[in-house]
Amino acid sequence: MGPKQIGGKEEQRPMRPVPARPAEPASVPKRRRARRWPRWIASLLVLVIVFGLGVNVGNGRISLGNSRSLNSSLPATPDYTTVNQVYKSLIENYNGKLTEAQLENGLKHGLAQATGDPYTDYFTPAEAKAFNQQLNNQFSGIGAELGEDSDGNLQVIAPITGTPAAKAGLQAQDLIASINGTSTSGMTPDQAVTKIRGKAGTKVTLQIVRNKTTPLTITIVRENITVPSVNTKILAGNIGYMQISTFADDTSGLARKAADQFKQQHVKGVILDLRNNPGGLVTAAVSVSSLWLEPGQTVVTTKGTTGNQTTAATGNDELNGIPTVVLINGGSASASEITTGALHDNKDAYVIGQKSYGKGVEQTLINFGDGSQLKVTTASWYRPGGQSINHKGITPDQTVTLPKNTSVTMGGANDNQLQAAESYLAAHQ
Repeated sequence: MGPKQIGGKEEQRPMRPVPARPAEPASVPKRRRARRWPRWIASLLVLVIVFGLGVNVGNGRISLGNSRSLNSSLPATPDYTTVNQVYKSLIENYNGKLTEAQLENGLKHGLAQATGDPYTDYFTPAEAKAFNQQLNNQFSGIGAELGEDSDGNLQVIAPITGTPAAKAGLQAQDLIASINGTSTSGMTPDQAVTKIRGKAGTKVTLQIVRNKTTPLTITIVRENITVPSVNTKILAGNIGYMQISTFADDTSGLARKAADQFKQQHVKGVILDLRNNPGGLVTAAVSVSSLWLEPGQTVVTTKGTTGNQTTAATGNDELNGIPTVVLINGGSASASEITTGALHDNKDAYVIGQKSYGKGVEQTLINFGDGSQLKVTTASWYRPGGQSINHKGITPDQTVTLPKNTSVTMGGANDNQLQAAESYLAAHQ
């Protein structure tokens, strides 16, 4: 199998975001010990430079790409003279035990982090396995998508509905100051995910800073998490409600099944709830968008190392013509923003809620023979109307904020954003 397309994600990982499974790149052959030095010693200098510059990175979700690069003028290998100087100084002076595997993995992480890109990262085989389990909504942890704020602080993009993180009260835009007493300063989202995850039944303690106020301490019991990505119900007034928590492998089929049920019940309107949806597979976002868009209408345009490519809607547009509201908030990211932008710009939906997160780049997952992976940013996303998604997000047509200092259950009786959507549809049937 090869690169995999994603739009964003806990303790995801999509990261991305963003998720068909593409063909696997050629494996990287293992080399005899005698020949390994030039490769990983060369990387060591990059790692040291990274620490010196204080590079911070984040996570994202994933897509295809494998052609042109802006870096073709760089030398194939670094200056080995300086690399050897750093390596020798490290092993001769470091007051601690180092292993070959530890250094090699650190070097590979360092190469990815040297980009300064919050969505480019290297995964060891164990990290890659966990990342891909999360893409399919199967993992042991707390169920929260992590990223970075504009200052490089570790931030909760969104807790996944129904998971321990959501039940414990973790909220979108919470800053994580420490994990089990360890400061998160300089820690990447993917590194934080590794620390937060653990065996089901065990506990993890997070120190949270919310709204720049006094830190909160939240202890969460980890669980084995398998989350169906789509939940539906019929609301008063025969309104179809479809909540998508993440764009995963099961999303396309579940969303199409829900659309068929809505059609059979002759719903008068549809509410697509993408709040706190951190993203996922781009293919799933295209499939969901195609439930409303006519075949051939633009879903998203990518611009990057693969060139410029427009992805269009495919399949049956079962919900086309039915008044629709998309609900978003600050936890709506990546593939959620692709879907929201596609439906809004093609005039198939009205958007209510709060401005979305603004994760508008896609990554390629490159698989290596030992089970490790490189997640590397290859393109940026643009809405059908031409607007960039990255760092800008999507501003709703109608801004509605949840009441402060009040516990609100998404989709519940006190959800005023949902109430605003119902009111809009009642007036536009």
